Amino acid sequence: MPDLVVGVDGGNSKTDLVLADTEGRLLAWVRGAGTRPHTEGMETTTERLARLGRHALAQAGLADTTPVSAGAYFLANVDRRAQERLALRQLTLLGVAEQTLVRNDTLAVLQAGAPDGWGVAVVSGAGINAAAVHPGGRSARFLSLGDITGDWGGGLAVARAGLGAAVRAGDGRGPATRLRHELPGHFGLGSVESVALAVSSGEIPVTALHGLAPLVFATAAGGDAVARGIVERLGDEIVSMVTALLRRLRLLRTPTPVVLGGGTLQNDQVLLRDHISARLATEAPLALPRVLDVPPVAGALRQALLTAGAPDAVQRGLRKAIADREPPAPLAE
Repeated sequence: MPDLVVGVDGGNSKTDLVLADTEGRLLAWVRGAGTRPHTEGMETTTERLARLGRHALAQAGLADTTPVSAGAYFLANVDRRAQERLALRQLTLLGVAEQTLVRNDTLAVLQAGAPDGWGVAVVSGAGINAAAVHPGGRSARFLSLGDITGDWGGGLAVARAGLGAAVRAGDGRGPATRLRHELPGHFGLGSVESVALAVSSGEIPVTALHGLAPLVFATAAGGDAVARGIVERLGDEIVSMVTALLRRLRLLRTPTPVVLGGGTLQNDQVLLRDHISARLATEAPLALPRVLDVPPVAGALRQALLTAGAPDAVQRGLRKAIADREPPAPLAE
């Protein structure tokens, strides 16, 4: 019997878990809620991950006690070594795999998009983060605790900035923008002020604002200067993260893969990509940026296969299988 492996990419808004075997068969792909140990606690987060794994086994027609040889868990909001150790301890207690590895979700993007597993990875989904690995094995990352550590970016930040700019355009503090007309309809409301009041009262959860990000990008692509400024601000932040990591690992003079992943970078945002490429060409001309062409869970699965000793051909075949398959709908919690 071939060994079973599990690759997990846990983001802020969703978690993908793929079950495969070391002969190259993609047995199941399930999607659940995001990994939020900073608000829900590590025990709740890891129990949900274990439950997601049991769903995958059931989808593959296997008993939930079927042993898994290797599991690679790349999780958002697990940003420090102590958190990685805690998650590993909890997942080991839950028996998710015979060999388990826990890392931050940015490294799934790196594994999925960097040919040799080193370079810089940026994840810009609902939130934003970046990490880098030197070819010699050293790594660098950010503390990534939000506003208090100077972080800005991702779809939620873009959406909030768009809503704020639209309100300012109406009360005289900011320039005119079509965002005033484009955003409120997403929630079926008549004005951006109504949206802001609904968020303030809790009628609309703050996390639901993430849905406004595509409207900000579309408005920018249509030529709106205010929306374009928000998109370029995101690009500037991404370039700042990349150049800081290259500098810290002394890679500015080395041709280095830079893998761009996450929803706001993998959704054909041409304006954002072009801005990043132009800035990097000036500030880090040896950086080799590329947009990830598969879901990041492919990187987590690659790590699990490496841990289980699967050959390169199996890794390549499963990467293609994930690229060719439509992601699943989220499971009901």
